Amino acid sequence: MILSVLRDKGTIFFLLVFPILFLLLFGTLFKSDGTAHIKVAQVGPVQVLDSLTPDQRGQLARAATVTRVSSEKTALEKVRKGDFDALVEQDGGTVVLRYSAADSVKGASARATLNAVLEQANLAATGTPPTYTLKASQVEDESVEPIQYLTPGLMGWAIASSAVFSTALTLVTLRRKKILQRMRLSPIRAWEVVAARISMTLLMALTQTALFLLVATLPYFGLQLTGSWWLVIPLVVCGTLALMSLGLLIGSLTRTEESAGGLAQLLVLPMAFLSGSFFSLDSAPGWVQAVSYMMPLRYLVTGSEAVLSRGGGLAEALPTMGGMLAFTAVVTALTLRFFRWNDV
Repeated sequence: MILSVLRDKGTIFFLLVFPILFLLLFGTLFKSDGTAHIKVAQVGPVQVLDSLTPDQRGQLARAATVTRVSSEKTALEKVRKGDFDALVEQDGGTVVLRYSAADSVKGASARATLNAVLEQANLAATGTPPTYTLKASQVEDESVEPIQYLTPGLMGWAIASSAVFSTALTLVTLRRKKILQRMRLSPIRAWEVVAARISMTLLMALTQTALFLLVATLPYFGLQLTGSWWLVIPLVVCGTLALMSLGLLIGSLTRTEESAGGLAQLLVLPMAFLSGSFFSLDSAPGWVQAVSYMMPLRYLVTGSEAVLSRGGGLAEALPTMGGMLAFTAVVTALTLRFFRWNDV
């Protein structure tokens, strides 16, 4: 089984190289701290902006780029097209901010930035120092980078794709070519065949894990492993077994490689999105989060994130591993109901 994988260069590419390319892409795109920098068009004189000191302008430039535009009509059109995130002008004592609803994040950033400037201006006008001040800081260490959270999600997606697709397609191919039937009649025992497939899939998953951690910990990306990061290994083992059981079920239910691949794709892709592999589910509807709790990939992603990025230990890892092993037992029992040695 190892030789069959190594001889197939396409398999090596899609199971090992392709997921790493995703990590390189997302790791590069989100390498910054993620703060939205906005572009604002200033129409006419706006006293609160025109009276800023050089130091205040420097602080404002970190969050926004203000460009003077002579025509309000032109500025509005550019905001609609996305060339500017907002338009600001002054009408008597009122500062007017207009933005597009197409990007709510940039609109909120524009309001927050302008509010901060107005508060400073009002404070300077009254000459009264504020009663309370705010000191804000992020809860994570300043060295935390987006790669800390991208790595577990993309790694989980890669392992899921490998475990489900390869297991399902291998089972269908062996059965269709009568290899399973010949194995059954040979001196090879059934558990040896199963152990070989499990060992091959686990070897692939652990190789993927090593590659992800190797690339993510490069100085350019800056993944910082927490103290119990090694717990990701048993988590990956348990997650791979759970995902393999889904592949075995698909391989038992389908008769051709095409139907097995289609059903696997129908399962893996939605599961990746609903398990937080590509984005957080914190703002997702309640029913989406409820559905995600039935998917083993969610537990692999959240468990890996806990031990790799959040300083989690056995208290976080053990329940997750137990849940994935219970899922494996249930789906494997269901698979035995539909398993066939041949297509007859």
